[in-house]
Amino acid sequence: MLTPVRSRVRMAALALSAVAALAFGATVTTTGAAASPAPAKQGPTSVAYVEVNNNSMLNVGKYTLANGGGNVFDVAVIFAANINYDTGTKAAHLYFNENVQRVLDNAATEIRPLQQKGIKVVLSVLGNHQGAGFANFPSQQAASAFAEQLSDTVAKYGLDGIDFDDEYAEYGNNGTGQPNDSSFVYLVTALRANMPGKIISLYNIGPAASRLSYGGVDVSSKFDYAWNPYYGTWQVPGIALPKSKLSPAAVEIGRTSQSTVADLARRTVSEGYGVYLTYNLDGADRSADVSAFTRELYGSDAVYTP
Repeated sequence: MLTPVRSRVRMAALALSAVAALAFGATVTTTGAAASPAPAKQGPTSVAYVEVNNNSMLNVGKYTLANGGGNVFDVAVIFAANINYDTGTKAAHLYFNENVQRVLDNAATEIRPLQQKGIKVVLSVLGNHQGAGFANFPSQQAASAFAEQLSDTVAKYGLDGIDFDDEYAEYGNNGTGQPNDSSFVYLVTALRANMPGKIISLYNIGPAASRLSYGGVDVSSKFDYAWNPYYGTWQVPGIALPKSKLSPAAVEIGRTSQSTVADLARRTVSEGYGVYLTYNLDGADRSADVSAFTRELYGSDAVYTP
């Protein structure tokens, strides 16, 4: 039976006692040295989610292609910030556990080295069992206020975008509303207006993912990417985007068999899709697992450099 992929990790994140809610002040972004990207490669965009409770974002930059030296991964996703609910103000707010906050506070050493290699760094935002989600903002104003928190975070820490993952909201907790049709449309519309040049991606799961149209507005085209949320499977996301922006393949590095990883990569190429999603890149040498898909996507083994 297929199961949502993140259930095993959320309780560990909730157990963290030291946390930081975002305090917005002056937002001056320092992006560090000018980028010197790795050589260009031909083929689909490869995405790596990193569980920063346990692993370093820098792992994403340790893999290159044996042929040509290009980066294996094009997009690195910080997993994950949360959408929380303040029972006093009755409003959703962006929340970082201590490990996400550490990555953001140390952007110069955790994020900039990836960006300088040409790798985009995106922040994933996930529900946190408190009733707040992307699909139950009570008004357009509330959705726009949360969008502003997201775009302010991208600006403050010099990130390349936001990834939406509508799991574990537990809609209705703390007296919150059930999913409505307008909420996610308002949120994505406002966020795209706030950051027109940045990435917005959709982890294609939950009530928000099925509520992309409201009042004559369809926000599908406002996403840069959408991907399958079930690892080890092939499932085309149900969103009106071109194949170049979709990943029907999803694999968990080290847990999805190398034969399945290769099969899904081969199918990605043969059916003309432009994205390949991976999850849970850790600090071990995973070059064998990574090479299982790079051989099919790019015609090259992957090289791991500690």
